[in-house]
Formats: sequence, C-alpha cells, structure tokens
Amino acid sequence: MTEIMEENNPNSAKASLDKQIPKETAGSSFLELVRYAVIALLIVVPFRIYIAQPYIVEGSSMDPTFKNADYLIVDQISKRFEEPKRGSVVIIRYPKDTSKFFIKRLIGFPEETVKIENGVVTIYNDSNKNGIQLDEPYIVYKKDENFSIKLEDNEYFVMGDNRAGSYDSRAWGTLPKNYIIGTPILRLLPLSKIGMWPGEEK
Repeated sequence: MTEIMEENNPNSAKASLDKQIPKETAGSSFLELVRYAVIALLIVVPFRIYIAQPYIVEGSSMDPTFKNADYLIVDQISKRFEEPKRGSVVIIRYPKDTSKFFIKRLIGFPEETVKIENGVVTIYNDSNKNGIQLDEPYIVYKKDENFSIKLEDNEYFVMGDNRAGSYDSRAWGTLPKNYIIGTPILRLLPLSKIGMWPGEEK
C-alpha cells in the first residue's frame, strides 16, 4: 500500500497550517503599533528636548547671516558642558515672553560693560580695563547709535546682525543664561546655503 503523504493533500496541509500558525487579531496588531509608537517617543522626545531640535528663522533681524525661513538644526546639549563664546549665534527664549524664540549673537557677558559709540561695540571687563573693540565682519546693516550698559552676574547681552532692524538687548534688556537654548550646528535650507556651523565667524 502506498502511503499518501500529508504534504500532498491540500486540505490536510491547510488544516495543519491553521493549527500551527495562529491567526493575527486586530487587537495584537494594535498592541504592536502602540509598542512601536512608545519606542519611537522614547527615542525622539529626549533627542528633541535635550540634544538637537529644528528651528525656522522668522524675520530679518539676523540679515544677511540668516534669512527668513532658513531651516536650522540647533545643538542643545553643548551648553551644559561649556560656556558660550562671544560672537556665537544662539537661539534664545525672549525674556518678556518665553513662549517666543529669537536668534541673536552673543555680544556681552556677565559683569562686563557694553558700550556702543557711533555703532561701534566696545567691551570692558577685568581683562580689558581700557576696553576691546569688537571686529564684526558679519555686520552689513549698521546703525549709528550710542548705548551703554553694565551687566550683572548671569546676564548676557545679545544683538542681531541687522543692527538697523533687530529687536534685541538694546530694546528689551539683558538675557539670563538659562534662556539660551543652543547654537545652530547645521543649516538645511535653503539648499544653496546648506552647511555646518552657520553664522560662525570664518
């Protein structure tokens, strides 16, 4: 007698497979979706909060260094390990309304005196009693003005590169250190300006 192998019997094969492979239910699919969503959130949310985050420039206060709609990736973690540098471009919270974000350049540091004469910036501190005049090659739109301020502990002074059209520390005052969000490390848009460390002095 010739034995009929089960694998040659379509009905028997189907029955066997049905026994071996459990049918996926809608509930298990939903649980898998939830699981992947949670994993994604655990990765993305801390990255966005603590490491890097995208920002889109609005307005012309940093013109010509940054234009309206420039798309930036901002480093938010380095500030935890090192002090910001004079002349660095930073994303900050607006002290008068912390729900708003500005992009400015760091000019004055705690316990320094910032003096502007005919648009030229001079910094006075313990290391420069006679003052040091800032070289600012990024300034195209100058403003012939006079201004002076003494910074207290934990106070910073920021200005936009478009000195004639920037709303900054000259208007609303000093910036607390904890309002500094981070530094742009990458410009993605426009494509013609894509590059690392945008706004840094060359």
